[in-house]
Amino acid sequence: MLKNNFFGRKVYLDILQKRVSGLLEGYRQNIAIIGDEMIGKTFLLFKFLDKFYDNRIIVIYLEIRPEAAASFFNRFAAGLLYNFLIPSGIPLREDLDYLIRKAERFIPKTAQKIKTLTSGRDKKKTSGLFVELLWLCELIYQETGKHCILILDEFHNLESLGLANLYREWSKLLILQKNTMYIITSSLKFKTKTILSKNLSLLFGNFELLTVEPFDAKASEEYLDKKLAGLSLNRGLRNFIIHFTGGHPFYLEIISEALLKSSKDNLADTLERLLCDTSGLLNQRFSNYIKRFLDLPHSNDYLSILYLVSDGRNRIKDIATLLHKTKKELIQRINYLLEIDTVTRSADFLKINDRVFGFWLKFVYQEKLRTLAFDARGQNPLFRDRIESMIQDFLNSSRQPLMEKMSGLLRLFEDELIQIEKKKIRLNHFREIKPLEFNNRSWHEGLIGRSQDSLWIMAFKDDSLTEDDVADFSRECRKYRNKLQRKFLVTLKEIDANTRLKALEEKIWTWDINSLNQILDLFSIPRVIP
Repeated sequence: MLKNNFFGRKVYLDILQKRVSGLLEGYRQNIAIIGDEMIGKTFLLFKFLDKFYDNRIIVIYLEIRPEAAASFFNRFAAGLLYNFLIPSGIPLREDLDYLIRKAERFIPKTAQKIKTLTSGRDKKKTSGLFVELLWLCELIYQETGKHCILILDEFHNLESLGLANLYREWSKLLILQKNTMYIITSSLKFKTKTILSKNLSLLFGNFELLTVEPFDAKASEEYLDKKLAGLSLNRGLRNFIIHFTGGHPFYLEIISEALLKSSKDNLADTLERLLCDTSGLLNQRFSNYIKRFLDLPHSNDYLSILYLVSDGRNRIKDIATLLHKTKKELIQRINYLLEIDTVTRSADFLKINDRVFGFWLKFVYQEKLRTLAFDARGQNPLFRDRIESMIQDFLNSSRQPLMEKMSGLLRLFEDELIQIEKKKIRLNHFREIKPLEFNNRSWHEGLIGRSQDSLWIMAFKDDSLTEDDVADFSRECRKYRNKLQRKFLVTLKEIDANTRLKALEEKIWTWDINSLNQILDLFSIPRVIP
């Protein structure tokens, strides 16, 4: 990632700053940050810490990794003392005994407690030691008036310490620690949500959940423009990279670096080397990932589900039919894939979480299994043809007017359920879809779709929606007297909170660029990159 630039993450930094300010004002709000591997969670924290300094706060950052409990305890205690002593100007060493000696004159009670906890006197009560260790943050507040912010990166690895009743003991402590703020991160999104809802869901001390998403189209464009400033890659191909990667910063960086190192500025060549060649970085990454399924019971079922979903056959009922599985059997397999964050479910649909992995499954992995050649060299020309076809399909799709693209999407609906922004909606099968013209200066194009028992009315706007747009559209829809009426405003911009609230009052669905692309993904239609 470009070291001196920070893309599309300001909203998260603002929340962190706001919560830290609240801590000093007596309002403590813990934060849980989740997101896919390599999405930039740790980079976000480092960016925040790089600019943060307040002598009233001690910040302790710990990468949580599988290790012996004693090792973790020593690292925690040393981190606390080290960060406490930084403003003192004392030369510091990463040695716990040394740090205790230097801290004794300032925080004698805390230093003595650390000596007791790390002396190994009570080795049998490791869970009790864990709680006492965390309580050091409150003890240091009593001695100095300094608050603590404790950052536990990939916190779920605490489970590897073998602590009995880990979350039960921790949850009790969270309620009592008024002067300590926790920031926890995890790449295991499903697991973390379960822990937060079942184990750490508290009346006081609960966690605010922040999900770090891939870059949006604007941030992705800014990134590529700076990263590829020396290349003559046209806007259409840059937009394809955004579509292909879904804005994931890791893949944006990998593809950009490969293009910069290439003797030719050829995107298809670059993707072929990364994804198809035996030595390709992404080919190796995904090949290693797929190995986790090979020794599992029902491994063929998992791999078959993943392939079908990547191939666009992602309706759960269709997967059950194709695999000759009962719904109960299939749901068991799906639940495992959900738990390890390989897929997500949108009501009747499944989606591969990692877009690039999904593409590799479809065009590389399956062809590798079919080939008769020992080194799969014959695969490369086929892959090349497919990637060039995919690029061309995207470029053709990007030239389509939004109304035309939406008309094609609506024709694919077959009465399935999807979930968008925590709300479920049935995608009615339409017997008639026609264009609409509205007498409105802000938006004038739309569609009307008639199904057996409902009427959909849609209007499209390239620019941001306003509350006036919502009011005007609501009046337009009153001309249609169908009681089972669905009203939609679709925009290629984000929608502000007041406009969403107004739409909710008028019972109008609002789809922004993110919602629209989520639906297009489910139907394997190229994304809209404005």
